[in-house]
Amino acid sequence: MTTAAQAHYQQWPTTMKAMKEQAPSIAMGFGSMFQKIMGEGALSVREKELIALAIGMAVRCEPCVYAHAEKAVKAGATREQLLETAGVVVVMQGGPGYVHVPELIDAMEALGI
Repeated sequence: MTTAAQAHYQQWPTTMKAMKEQAPSIAMGFGSMFQKIMGEGALSVREKELIALAIGMAVRCEPCVYAHAEKAVKAGATREQLLETAGVVVVMQGGPGYVHVPELIDAMEALGI
């Protein structure tokens, strides 16, 4: 059985390629901003991705949870750091954040972490 995270990681590149072809100015504008802001700075890429993950969970954005969990792992985040990030979301948001922790766990399993 394929989990939601596995399906996301399999389909997302195709989905984004189609979006970039159909809306190139949106893709270029967002991509430029993302690269400029999410690179190394006073905060590490790992720290920025953990923040983005927390915001994705807080605003209930499933693709954001999957994307930023993956980027955080690639930037060196550990399973413990991802789960602590989720804990902060739950503290700050309660139940609406709590119900998105399973998405993060699904993502971690799909990413092999």
